[in-house]
Amino acid sequence: MKPKMILKISVDVGMTIALLFLMTYELVGQAAHEWLGIGMFILFVAHHILNRKWSRNLLKGYYTPLRIWQTLLVVLVLLCMAGSMVSGVILSRHVLSFLPISSGRSLARSLHMISAYWGFVLMSLHLGLHWSMMMAMARKAFPNASSVRTWALRILAVGIAAYGVYAFIERDIAGYMFLRIQFVFFDFEEPLIFFLLDYVAAMGLFVFAGHYFAELLKCCSRKRKSV
Repeated sequence: MKPKMILKISVDVGMTIALLFLMTYELVGQAAHEWLGIGMFILFVAHHILNRKWSRNLLKGYYTPLRIWQTLLVVLVLLCMAGSMVSGVILSRHVLSFLPISSGRSLARSLHMISAYWGFVLMSLHLGLHWSMMMAMARKAFPNASSVRTWALRILAVGIAAYGVYAFIERDIAGYMFLRIQFVFFDFEEPLIFFLLDYVAAMGLFVFAGHYFAELLKCCSRKRKSV
């Protein structure tokens, strides 16, 4: 594997881990949350620098349904990241507390919640777009994998997605996305690992959905070409 590809994967893995821990907010502490946010922003910038070739080709070529979906997701994730960063700067009480910002905290809090939870869902869908590449790399690394192992992993993926539906509802993620709830509730007696596992499952749900929706769009494009 080329060094650039290793760097890309490392940045993407770092972003995924940072995203999960950012959702814990008060469970890891406000200061840690702010440092994680800054780290996420740096990784996000690095991700786009490493993938600048894709950005340069935005106005070139034909837009298939899959490419339209991919571009829409990138734009929406970018908006969520911008919303999270701007509101995070206003709300900062530790890392950026030296900035002379004293107003707009109420609006920033709402913007931060919407951006964070929509960003979580959209980034997970975006990850699902590239899951085929991840599976191809896994097949290349383990070329002699048995059909039993393959089906076991598929069943595991379905199980994670199914539990992800439960976690999504139980954690009321939709309530935060649409501001039906104004403040995020945390149970400080709950072990952090349980919280993270629920959010890993919710992420898995949208990775699963993003992957198969991308496959559906590819199938539609192939049928259109064959007509």
